[in-house]
Amino acid sequence: MTQPMSFAGRPLTPAPGAPTPELRVARLRGHARRMFWPALVLIAVAGAVGYFYGHVPAPFEDWMLPTAAAAIVLIVVVLPYLSWLSRTYTITTRRVIARSGLFTTHRTEVAHARGYTIRERRGPLQRLWGAGTLILSNGVDAPVVLKNIPAVSLVHEVLADQVEVSQILAHRDSHAIQTIADAAGPPPPLPGR
Repeated sequence: MTQPMSFAGRPLTPAPGAPTPELRVARLRGHARRMFWPALVLIAVAGAVGYFYGHVPAPFEDWMLPTAAAAIVLIVVVLPYLSWLSRTYTITTRRVIARSGLFTTHRTEVAHARGYTIRERRGPLQRLWGAGTLILSNGVDAPVVLKNIPAVSLVHEVLADQVEVSQILAHRDSHAIQTIADAAGPPPPLPGR
């Protein structure tokens, strides 16, 4: 996930003045352990429908069992899954993008070149699974919160590397020495014969 390294462990950087394309480093979702209980409910509901179908007590009818099961699956399984699926975090070589929402999307982003602080928050269950929450704050805008990220220490390291490389490139390009050919402009036209 980190930048390719050259000799002495330094990240590869493009030549001064060369355009740097924005590349995707990683795309993440929250840790999937959140889907454990919905998966368990789905298995239990499927087993209960298979066991009780055809043996429903007298005041109820057979069609009521799959209807109730479908309502339970919709509320307890499908809606949490769609909620989990609708939140993505993308790390590129220039910025971090947090998108959430299924029908209307909310998008926040923070640029690496501006710099930001990275705070890591981990609860006991998150430590058990290697997950955590990262809070990216540049001191001006509202912080970007990456909730329940798997392999949080690796993502933290990648973000720190991207900020360092982006700030080095921005500093280098802002202090670039203008060459004589750049200062003079295009060469004059050749005299006609």
